[in-house]
Amino acid sequence: MRLSVSLGLWQDRPPAEALDTARAADAAGYPELWIGEMATWDAFALGTAIGAATSKISLTFGPLAVTVRDPATIAMGVASVAALTGRETGVALGTSSDVVVRGWHGRSRDRAATALAESAVAVRQLLGGEKSTVDGSVVGSRGYRLRLPAPKAPLTIAAFGPRALDVAARHADRMVVNLVSPAAAATLVRGLRAAAERAGTTPPPVAAWVVAAAEPGPAELEQLRRGVVGYLAAPGYADMFRAEGFGDLVDFARGRPHPRELLAAVPAEAVAAVGLLGSRDEIAAKIGAYAAAGVDELAIVPATGDGDPGGAKTLDACRSAAVLFDTGV
Repeated sequence: MRLSVSLGLWQDRPPAEALDTARAADAAGYPELWIGEMATWDAFALGTAIGAATSKISLTFGPLAVTVRDPATIAMGVASVAALTGRETGVALGTSSDVVVRGWHGRSRDRAATALAESAVAVRQLLGGEKSTVDGSVVGSRGYRLRLPAPKAPLTIAAFGPRALDVAARHADRMVVNLVSPAAAATLVRGLRAAAERAGTTPPPVAAWVVAAAEPGPAELEQLRRGVVGYLAAPGYADMFRAEGFGDLVDFARGRPHPRELLAAVPAEAVAAVGLLGSRDEIAAKIGAYAAAGVDELAIVPATGDGDPGGAKTLDACRSAAVLFDTGV
């Protein structure tokens, strides 16, 4: 099982703690750091700062919302960080949510899967040093070529629904899924393989973002519980939590209770269903469950708190648990 690290960007923690997590991941020997973008940092600005604060870890940006960032700005951002830091870089593309795209940015999510496919083609052209030639029905780029050295960065596609699985099968070097149980991951892996068979392609490897906390205390558990609240009633995710035995919680979430009431109702077991929690042995067993589901890589999203700023303890525990799983010792 390959391990990487994704920044949690937890809203209950200081924003600059992202640099602590990056330094901890680099020091622990993780090969790759995912730098997402939602409500806090501009991903490329943060990536440049992380490049200056660490020694060797590679940087993957995203998933970036293709209906918010266009292919030229994505490619320019990735190339900028690669040139300024000298690091290997990658990019992940996704469609994000109505809250982010329509609410925060005032953009449309109509035909999001088409936008994802068209962006994937254009971004790959640009990152490969080609002149863009995509005249898409939703997004596109024509006649632009990077002036900076082309980083030739690998392309990851974030997928959850069937149309995004089709895009990943056709265009991705890797597919990533977020906050899924091993059973849900297995369903998505099967869907990717079926999509690749229809397209006549080889299915790319699959990474799963998973929250993690080694021997979590009350503060870490509350942080992780807060992180799943927004998913409980979301399409697809609600079915997953119901399948994991949390149907009553899903029904409660769909009744639109006050967020404080919903948070209070979320048990630690709901987090454990989609993450790595507990002792080294428990984390190793869960890594095994994801491996059995067909997941090739786990991107660890470590919980952080005053007792473990940056999540260094959890990152060390996950590395140790992965060795335990790999060796069976």
